Amino acid sequence: MNYMNGFGHMGDWGAGFGLPLVMSTFLIIAVWSLVWKGLALWRSAKRGDMWWFIAFLLINTLGILEIIYLFAITGAKLSDFTKGLSKQPPQNQ
Repeated sequence: MNYMNGFGHMGDWGAGFGLPLVMSTFLIIAVWSLVWKGLALWRSAKRGDMWWFIAFLLINTLGILEIIYLFAITGAKLSDFTKGLSKQPPQNQ
């Protein structure tokens, strides 16, 4: 008699999720973390914040610590990082 009704087989349970979903999720998380880490490392080096730079190199928080540093500690705005991305020519003032 099978009392588990099919839930006891790990192969059946894992087949629904699939490797492509796991790999694409991992890739999205890795790119997200890399973008924020790169921005925070660049800004901390530019400001001469050695201890923040070391912390960003050694601690992986999936971008949380980096986002806190960029926006709460340094007072950066999102427009600080998107200035060169627009295709509009700069306006003369």
